[in-house]
Formats: sequence, C-alpha cells, structure tokens
Amino acid sequence: MGATGSVADAAGSTKALRTLYYVRFGFAVVWAILMIAIATTINPGTVVLLVIYPLFDVAAAVIDFRSSGSTRPKAPLYVNMGLSLLTAVGLAIAATSGIPSVLRVWGVWAITAGIVQLIVAILRYRLGGQLAMILSGGISVLAGGSFILMAGGPKASLTTVAGYAILGGIFFLISAIRLHRLALKG
Repeated sequence: MGATGSVADAAGSTKALRTLYYVRFGFAVVWAILMIAIATTINPGTVVLLVIYPLFDVAAAVIDFRSSGSTRPKAPLYVNMGLSLLTAVGLAIAATSGIPSVLRVWGVWAITAGIVQLIVAILRYRLGGQLAMILSGGISVLAGGSFILMAGGPKASLTTVAGYAILGGIFFLISAIRLHRLALKG
C-alpha cells in the first residue's frame, strides 16, 4: 500500500476514534445520572448499571480495535477487553456482598484500566488529542486507590463511581474535541 493509503487509513481511524470518544462521553454522562438517581443501595437497577459500564468499555475497545490503523497499539486493547470482562463478572459477584465489595472491584479495575489507558495514550501521542487521555489514565489509577480505601470506611457510596464516570467522560470529550480541531487544521 502506498503512502496515500496510509494517510487515508490514519485519517479514517482518527475520525472513528473521535466519534468513539464522543459516544463514550455521552454514555458516561447518561450512566452517571442514572447511577446517582438509584444508587442509594444495591438493587437490581444498580447491579445492571454496574455491569453495563465495563461491558460498554469492552464494546468500545472492540470498536477501537477494529477501526485502528495498522500503526495503532492493539495489544493493550486486548488487555483492556479482558480486564473489563473480568470486571463485569466481578461486579456482579461483588454486588451480592455489598457496596464495599463493589468499590474494591471497581477500584482494582480503575487502577488497571488507568494503566492500560496511559499506555495506549502514550503510544498514540503523535496522533494528537491524547494529553487528556494521559491525564485520565493517571487520575483513574489514583481514583482506583481511593475507591479501595473508601470501601473500608464509613462513607462507602456508589455515587462516587458516578463522579468517576463523569470525569472520565469529560476527558473523552476533551480528546474528541482536540481530535476534531486537529482534523480541521489538517
């Protein structure tokens, strides 16, 4: 394939990534609003929401994988898919033990997914729009630790994961806007 094909592939995958980031922002906000509305206790609705979030992450990683150009990092996306699937199962099981258990599982996922996000964003840095993803990955690691600590305290609450989702969504929105602006310049 010639250089023109590579440029076209990169532009197409950047557009797909930008669209995916916009969708991830929208999903995070809607999910967080629903979680805040019903998350006073663990109930069937919160369990469904808790499991849906990492499953959505799996779907997003699959879309990212399929739309990525040949120069994009794919191994970390496989890792992300596996972590998110395990987390969905872990959250379903943890929900039977209470909010502290859910926060511990969520915390471990936030730490590991944050590390993966950092790696992917650093590998994609030249693509543009990745500084927000680097910050998001780092904050995710820190937030994961705070979820684990919070699980052992008296203020264990599911609404904290909603705040985490909103912040992550904002970082996806910033990256999408940045990628959009870079595309307009190019």
